Amino acid sequence: MTQTRISRRVAVVLTAAAVAVPLSLGGFATAATATPAPSGQDTSASPSPTTSGGTFGSGCSGSAAVMARVDVANAAATNPQLATLVVALKRAGLFDTLNSAKDATVFAPTNAAFKNLSASKLASLLSNKSQLKKVLQYHVVGDKRITPAELPNGSFKTLEGANLTTSGSGTTFKVNNTANIVCGNVKTRNATVYLIDNVLTPPS
Repeated sequence: MTQTRISRRVAVVLTAAAVAVPLSLGGFATAATATPAPSGQDTSASPSPTTSGGTFGSGCSGSAAVMARVDVANAAATNPQLATLVVALKRAGLFDTLNSAKDATVFAPTNAAFKNLSASKLASLLSNKSQLKKVLQYHVVGDKRITPAELPNGSFKTLEGANLTTSGSGTTFKVNNTANIVCGNVKTRNATVYLIDNVLTPPS
């Protein structure tokens, strides 16, 4: 398949996802959508994700309840923000692999994250199965559900073999100092998901 055809298919996926977002089944509970406190009430002691155990981040959309009932790749397929990731997982032959994982953590690039790549780089990545698999495996920590409490100064071994790092505090975290966690601590039946706004690059 030519790069032009691949680019067109990716563009269609991104367009469809953008249209589908407003039609999602509901919202994750986040600090941004919490009910405002009565006038004069102190809100400075709002619970952090490390203590509340819930989802957090301004980029949460979709249905947490639906995602929680199914395995992680199937859960991603229910979230319009992860449409491009689902396409990439299927191309790399990792869709079923993630569904059969146990207690994994997935740092899931959103459609916007993939869109940050140049059209030529994205087309090249999607057309190279071995490289695509390597990149996607770098976004997965196997056999461990990472909690928000572990994010401030974390280092975790990925399925690709190299480590990724996390840093930050409160509800603001980065992965490898390059990708922001836009929606965190999303539970699926077999994994915890953190949506990120950039595609991570494995060390060469």
